[in-house]
Amino acid sequence: MGGQDSADNPGVRPAVVLTGTAKQGSYGPPIGLIDVGVSHSAYLFRVALPGIRNNQSNLKCGIQRDGRVHIQGVVPDELGLLKGSSTVYQMKLQQRSPPGPFTISFNLPGPVDPRLFSPIFQADGILEVVVMRHRTPSPPIDSVVPPL
Repeated sequence: MGGQDSADNPGVRPAVVLTGTAKQGSYGPPIGLIDVGVSHSAYLFRVALPGIRNNQSNLKCGIQRDGRVHIQGVVPDELGLLKGSSTVYQMKLQQRSPPGPFTISFNLPGPVDPRLFSPIFQADGILEVVVMRHRTPSPPIDSVVPPL
């Protein structure tokens, strides 16, 4: 379901919402490809963020109790500079998303405990996050006292 479909049905939230350069990225490796894994106690999700560097991109990841995930950042404008070089290159072919801000939002399969998540931003541009599923406390087991 696209963003327009959800605008026509305000009670329906789209599975994945892309804005900014994540939505414009029609060439190069796309930002926002998502994989979600499920275990008995946690969810794992991986988000492709090619061209993103954690220290330059103001990368933020927020998770709500209902399982809604919001990722924000900025695709840096590198201006054709190579690391360690003072030479500027005019790019003739560019295979990355255009520079600028982006947001990615999606829902996990169920509620989570947003305090218990472990994000790892890998050097290959993959954000990997494990977040614990929300558990309702088990009711106490009533102990039965045998009659005397």
